Parts: sequence; structure tokens; C-alpha cells
Amino acid sequence: MLVVDDSAANRRALTQMLESAPDIEVLDRAGDGDEGLRKAADLKPDVITLDLEMPGLDGFAFLRLLMARTPTPVIVVSSYAHKSDVFKALELGAFDFIAKPGKVGKEQLAALQAELLDKVRSVRQVRGTAKRKDAVAVAPPEPGVARVVAVAASTGGPPAVQRLLEALSGHPVCVLVSQHMPPRFTRAFADRLNRIGHFAVSEAKEGDALRSGHAYVAPGGKHLRLVGVGTQARLHLATPVASDKHAPSADQLFESVAVALGARALAVVLTGMGADGARGALAVARAGGTVWAESTETAVIYGMPKEPVAAGGVKEELPLHEIGPAIARELAKKR
Repeated sequence: MLVVDDSAANRRALTQMLESAPDIEVLDRAGDGDEGLRKAADLKPDVITLDLEMPGLDGFAFLRLLMARTPTPVIVVSSYAHKSDVFKALELGAFDFIAKPGKVGKEQLAALQAELLDKVRSVRQVRGTAKRKDAVAVAPPEPGVARVVAVAASTGGPPAVQRLLEALSGHPVCVLVSQHMPPRFTRAFADRLNRIGHFAVSEAKEGDALRSGHAYVAPGGKHLRLVGVGTQARLHLATPVASDKHAPSADQLFESVAVALGARALAVVLTGMGADGARGALAVARAGGTVWAESTETAVIYGMPKEPVAAGGVKEELPLHEIGPAIARELAKKR
């Protein structure tokens, strides 16, 4: 491990958190981007934690140069005040991010430490990402009622969701996204996707109606569900209970889509850790709907896609660049 942060106090705190685990070793610390690059080249750490705001060579320039010279998994440690910066960092190649708590007490620090250790260990599951390929050209589907595509993602998800929306641009679909992300970051994620322009994208609100060409991102800390049938279907935000591991939950989204849409339900499980989405994917399949999973070829973490495949709820495993065209072909069918 290499810790890169311009604050000596933050460097000490992160080092203590990391070294509390017997299987993690901090090789060194760096106080700015230039020092971080030198130490990354010399030490070749398995993982780097990175502060984005640093004097001189900032975190963005650090990422550009690191990925060009010695590509290394980077976990960004960011404050809530700079949410949009996180997605820029992810696009530059950062592996994942952790949000610094607004309040700093024992409970918040314990949660931060647990998340930090979890994400550092998840790097061990990283699979090489295939080079980007151009999407296969697919004839636009016939005009008709918008279909709904429910999407689940976690680690590595933001860039993958963006690419999927690019592939579905121009098709009469409404996309519902359950991306594991803290509260307040999901709105910044939706705003960034909206500026890119492939879909109108917003953070989902209670009672939102399904609209073709629109994507709704589940708010962090809430479950996104589809309630009602046909043209009466609306979005509902459910409050999680203490036993819920994830909020938003892909299982809850997929299960609601299976009930509301039956055989017309379409779902996609993208990169991520854990098994969220596996139970919901089975519900979609049993309702006669169709589920795709991102394959090991492109998934940053082949955890979430692997589980529904093993459970038998997936129609086909595909690399990311082939999922959009596969959905488009399904949309073109008359059902």
C-alpha cells in the first residue's frame, strides 16, 4: 500500500486504519503528487489511496501520469463537498472511492475503516479490463412503447453504466440504475451522466413516471422500486431496514420489475462485489424476463455478475461492449 495525501494527520490516520489488518502493509506515504509518482514507480504497491486536492501535482494529474506510466489500482478518499470530482477521477482510471464522513466520531471512523479495508481487499479480485471495442451496429428498433431496463452495479460501475447508456442511446427505453454509492453522491453521478447527453438522467424521486430516453439513478440510502402495471407504473423509494446490506439494493429493484413487467422485464448485472442482484435476477427469469451479466472479460470485479450466473438466472454473459447491442436486439422483437 502507498498512502498519498497532503495532510500529515490524514496520512497517519489512514496508515493506522490499514495496518490494523494483519494482511495489509503500508509500504510508504507521500505528501504530494510528485512524491507519490516517484514512490509508486519505486515501490510498485498493490494499491494506492489518493487525496484529490493537493498542492502542485493534484490528484487528477497524478492519475493521468500514473495510469500512463505504472497503472496501479487507486482508491480515492474524498469529502462530500467534492462529489463531482470523484466521477472525474473514476473516468481517469481510479478503481473506487470512499467518502469521508461529515461527522468524525468513533462510529463514523469505524465505518470508514471497515469500508477502506473491504475495498483494498477487493482489489485482489480485479480482472484485467479488455480494451474498449466499438459497439456492434444494430438497426434501431421499431417505434413503440418504451421498455424498461433495470441495471445493477457496484465497484467499477460508474464508467460501465455510462458506456451502457451510450450503447442504448436512441432506443425507446427507460433505464433504472441501482449503483452502490453513498447518499449525496448519487445525485452528482446522475448530473454527470445527464451532462454527457446520451440520456436525460436524474436521481429518482418518489412517484416519477417512466419516460423513454430517461435514466433514473436510485438515491444513495434508498431502495428504488417499480410499482404499478403498464402505463400506471411509477417509481417508489423505499426506506431500508437494519438488515439490508445495500441501499440501494439491486435485488429490490429487480424483484419489483419482475412483478410489474413480467415477461417484458429486462435486467443487467454489471461489475461489482458481492451477491446483490442474484436473487432479483432469478425473479426476473422466473417471470419470463431476460437478464444479462457482464463477463469476466470486462468486469472490474466479477462478483455481482458471477452470482446470478451460478444461480441460473442469466440468459447470457457478455463483455460490456456487447451488452448494449444484445439489449437493442431484444428491444426490436415484437413482444
